[in-house]
Amino acid sequence: MGLRPGHHPQTALKQRIEPMKILSRLLWICLLLLPSAHASEPLRIYILAGQSNMQGHAKVSTFPHLAMDPQTVPLLAEMQDAGGNPVVCDRVWISSLGSADQEQVGKLTAGFGAAANGPKIGPEFTFGLRMQKALPGRILLIKTAWGGRSLNTDFRPPSAGPCVFNESQLDGLRRQNKDIDAAQQEKAAATGVAYRQMIEHVQHVLADLPRIIPDYDPTSGYQLAGFVWFQGWNDMVDSSTYPNRDKPGGYDEYSKLLTTLIHDVRRDLRTPQLPFVIGVLGVGGPVAEYGADQQRYRAIHQNFRDAMAAPAARPEFQGSVTAVRTEIYWDQELTAARSHEAAVRQMAKEQANRQQLKGPEEQTLYQELRAAQLSERERKILDVGVSNLEFHYLGSAKILGRIGWGLADAMLELQSPEHH
Repeated sequence: MGLRPGHHPQTALKQRIEPMKILSRLLWICLLLLPSAHASEPLRIYILAGQSNMQGHAKVSTFPHLAMDPQTVPLLAEMQDAGGNPVVCDRVWISSLGSADQEQVGKLTAGFGAAANGPKIGPEFTFGLRMQKALPGRILLIKTAWGGRSLNTDFRPPSAGPCVFNESQLDGLRRQNKDIDAAQQEKAAATGVAYRQMIEHVQHVLADLPRIIPDYDPTSGYQLAGFVWFQGWNDMVDSSTYPNRDKPGGYDEYSKLLTTLIHDVRRDLRTPQLPFVIGVLGVGGPVAEYGADQQRYRAIHQNFRDAMAAPAARPEFQGSVTAVRTEIYWDQELTAARSHEAAVRQMAKEQANRQQLKGPEEQTLYQELRAAQLSERERKILDVGVSNLEFHYLGSAKILGRIGWGLADAMLELQSPEHH
């Protein structure tokens, strides 16, 4: 077939393609103008509260320990980017009060743990990672945590009434010739301070969400979606408040106070069915696996853990409160290595005493014995896996990382359809 004068195939093809390009561009512009898939989702807000273990003392330098266990390699992949740096969340923000001198805000990443000698993580890091992976839309974590705070005094909820000295405590004050009236006034001044700070900070954040999330869209609204409690050390070791702590029921008062805390938080935040996850203190791991040096603590630790978990079994909390036994995330291999290391240290000390070695010479002997007696794996996990003390979960990202993920899983379970 011949061509018409002035008609070229390229010209005809161009005439057909141009309208398609224009249509394609119009469709793309329309898609850009449409609200995103997340814009219609209300901002989900989770409150994380407690003392030093909620602050978190796991240094980022302990991340490589997760690579040494096939079971935690997948978790490490969630925590780090392709370059081996801590992930910065796309859809999770945080306001943290108490872990540093000033409030910390921003997109969630490592560094929102306790500020001293950081960067560190607490449970917030992997909690937020898990929530981002499981849920659509944006998420905000409001963390309030202060080291050395008890539920009996500092976090004491308003409905629990004043903190009153028991007879054992009064006897102790008398033996020390203390001014009882002054001591009671001091106790009254400290009572409930952390609880009030927690509620006030949550309300402060809610009053100005764009301060934390600059492009927050008020038309999408927000939802108080859950509360995580991770606390307990100061109450567990308080033998004056809990004189029968090694006996059954010795921590019943803690259970009552935690029950009251749940009720008061829900009332004060006007969220009657706020899902509540209790992170049960689990330092040291399951008591059934305690070594000889830990046996004297076995009854105390188990009694306290049971008291922490008890509110979750109350009828009025069924389907809205759950307890996570964080002991299951303890690293027994790390404990065994530390025990072996302590035995080597004692061996070095005894040998140094016999040889009258001091200072650098004694340290050199210890290092030589350590290299000879500990396996290469033991030395490596001790070098990269520990950054703090036992009561801070050894400052282990492997332990605290799994705890944060487990707390998030428990929260997601509470929010699943069968619980509503």
